[in-house]
Amino acid sequence: MDLKEIQNLIKFVSNSGVAEVKLETGDVKITIRTTVEGNSPEITYLQQAPMPQAMPQAVAQAPVAPAAPAAPVVSEDNSKYVTIKSPMIGTFYRKPAPDKPSFIEVGSTIAKGDVLCVVEAMKLFNEIEAEISGKIVKILVDDMSPVEFDQPLFLVDPS
Repeated sequence: MDLKEIQNLIKFVSNSGVAEVKLETGDVKITIRTTVEGNSPEITYLQQAPMPQAMPQAVAQAPVAPAAPAAPVVSEDNSKYVTIKSPMIGTFYRKPAPDKPSFIEVGSTIAKGDVLCVVEAMKLFNEIEAEISGKIVKILVDDMSPVEFDQPLFLVDPS
């Protein structure tokens, strides 16, 4: 595991809202813990064999952005709305291309099968289609934000 892979793992864990991740590969053990208050993660780096030249000892001190807040919680007055959730982990895009208009806006009327957004996962752009008809009440994720599996994306009024 090289330094870039470790830094990417730290960034991913910080942005995911996960409390703790433990990774063991061969002779390398890494534990990354974050706190609910959004403080920087605590990183424990252990290695039983001699450290490779490409991985400096300062890895445990790598700067990390604060953890992102957890997904918004839908309040009780929104119980009449249907939540459309992300079917995968990836990056959320509201537009088909940077120079194109958004697929939908708040107040848009949608039909079953309409494309609502795109989620990029591993360089593949997956169109997310509506499974119900209705009116978009709220967009819960910012454009170009990372999303988790089953994370709420939209609130739809099916009436």
